[in-house]
Amino acid sequence: MVFQPYLTASGGGNVVAAYIIEALKNEYAVSILTWEPVDFDEINRLFGSSLKRSELSAITAPRLLTLLAKVNPLNPVLSSFERGLLLRLCKKMRNDFDVIISVNNEADFDRRGIQYFHEPPYWISESHEKPTLSLSRLSRHSLSTLFRGELRPWMRLCDFSFERMKHNLTLVNSKWTGRKLKEIYGFESKTVYPPVAGDFPEVPWGQRENGLVCIGRIIPSKNFETLIEITARVRRTVPEAHLHIIGTKDESRAYLKRLQRLAKDRAWLTLSENVTRRELEGLVTSHRYGIHGMVNEPFGIAVAEMMHAGCIVFVPRGGGQHEIIGADDRLTFGTVDEAVRKITRVMQNRDEQDSLRKYLRPKRTQFSKERFMRQIQQVVEGFADAHCPPDAMTLTRSRPLG
Repeated sequence: MVFQPYLTASGGGNVVAAYIIEALKNEYAVSILTWEPVDFDEINRLFGSSLKRSELSAITAPRLLTLLAKVNPLNPVLSSFERGLLLRLCKKMRNDFDVIISVNNEADFDRRGIQYFHEPPYWISESHEKPTLSLSRLSRHSLSTLFRGELRPWMRLCDFSFERMKHNLTLVNSKWTGRKLKEIYGFESKTVYPPVAGDFPEVPWGQRENGLVCIGRIIPSKNFETLIEITARVRRTVPEAHLHIIGTKDESRAYLKRLQRLAKDRAWLTLSENVTRRELEGLVTSHRYGIHGMVNEPFGIAVAEMMHAGCIVFVPRGGGQHEIIGADDRLTFGTVDEAVRKITRVMQNRDEQDSLRKYLRPKRTQFSKERFMRQIQQVVEGFADAHCPPDAMTLTRSRPLG
């Protein structure tokens, strides 16, 4: 079973979930447990996958649980109320499946499973104290830790155990994320870099626009306004420079409207929303440069996409995105001033452009969807061999597997 509370056509985590299913669907009977029905056509359109409803079993939350969620007195974004209820349901079904995979960070299935982390648990205090809370009963201590952010409400809904969670096989999207988890929880993990979906056509450098492109969900943490400021300042020296934001809508409606107003007032700023995969590939490969704004991005699948498309990509210093572009200081920045200086230098220097393109070229194939799917197949096969009884192994092609 693949546990993914919301599988939608948005965000790098859902790209990972879609290609985990893609990797396993031909060899195993795959079930997916989600809160609501999945629009596979939309996922295929935006992610370049080829999932079909007929190829897997989709399990959604019972009507009673969806009604309970509607009366949730807490903000569902903060409390992940639905996630707790769905994980509780997953526990009840745990013995119906050979393997359970969560593509939604930490998970406790009441048995050993596989969990894929997209980010470290920022909700834990910065001192990185290891959680040792007992969730068997509500106490004054656990209430205080809940409000300090050390325990999320959804965990109490499903009787979450940190100790059981630590015994899962843990996959992470970057070595940076793995190091953070080691600091917090003390366990080891295996890095499986997310896949770059789709195929970007080769476009000669001379036929590309001398501008910047960025990709991401329209949320404040992506820091699009900072990228707009950087581009505005680069234009003082390179007047033809411009910025094209390719975004997917999220819950931040106010932020989307703010970006739309900024784009309306600036001819050099373009905002494209919810484009098809083919349109995205065309827009990215029409630009020479890519830029990313999120600080300490645990991986940054958008960075890998832009690099895969042949762009020279600039990213904030820190996080897992450095594992994509490598250690070249010419491509990283810590301040707006530093970003403006480095981007302007490269835009004005053809030798620098050629040097960086040569440096990035061999890295472009490191994050292919084929490589990702092979790794997932190997992980699941090895896990099943180690944890399924010998007489159950013949059932892995007829029983749901996630």
